[in-house]
Amino acid sequence: MSILRRNNVRVTGRASGRTVVLAHGFGCDQNMWRLVEPVLAENFRVVLFDYVGAGRSDLSAWEEERYSRLDGYARDVVEVCEALDLRDAVLVGHSVSAMVGVLARAAAPERIGSLVMVCPSPCYIDEDGYRGGFSAQDIDELLESLESNYLGWSATMAPVIMGNPDRPELGEELTNSFCATDPDIARVFARTTFLSDSRSDLGAVTVPTLILECAQDAIAPPEVGAYVHSAIPGSRLVTLDATGHCPQLSAPEATASAISAFVSDLT
Repeated sequence: MSILRRNNVRVTGRASGRTVVLAHGFGCDQNMWRLVEPVLAENFRVVLFDYVGAGRSDLSAWEEERYSRLDGYARDVVEVCEALDLRDAVLVGHSVSAMVGVLARAAAPERIGSLVMVCPSPCYIDEDGYRGGFSAQDIDELLESLESNYLGWSATMAPVIMGNPDRPELGEELTNSFCATDPDIARVFARTTFLSDSRSDLGAVTVPTLILECAQDAIAPPEVGAYVHSAIPGSRLVTLDATGHCPQLSAPEATASAISAFVSDLT
């Protein structure tokens, strides 16, 4: 099977520019980048894709065993990079894909030369000396609600994740994105996401890294951004004047500008 077809890969922008790969988060697909992609495409070659199980990917290629671990999603990233023969690409990962990017970079260092982490969280559960934003009970209840009534969970949680209650159309879009995902696939991805702990992987990141956080984010509070920044030597932390967990939709201009400035500095 063609990897490009399997992952619904699309390439836009300047063929001669540095390659920027956009990786979406849980419950989403490449369409979530639609407001950022045209700006990046003015100066860079842009690669968009859907993880297997999301968007217009080939759902027949989905395997629960593979996608029960973040490594499975990292393999998707690496295989897309290999199929396009990418070298020294910039991987932009939103939410859980920020940590997927760390794993993909470790697996294929010749393919990925730098990272942009948009609202990253290496661990969602609070522990002594670490604030992830949720208690273990919070996560258990979240997953129990998701598994018992995925559509109801989506309608309730998507607006919380998106933030911006004064712009309800944003929450509705995320709700629709969640609801378009196969519930069985979403349950596996959710457990993989919210039970993951990638903190031990951060110290091994030695490439240029930009961390983008929002001023207000119910999923990844400021302490998380500060933790990731301190754990990755030489990383750059930028706090966007934005609310919610999806600045590529709520503040696309600021998000695209920050990514563009970082990538331009690499050249």
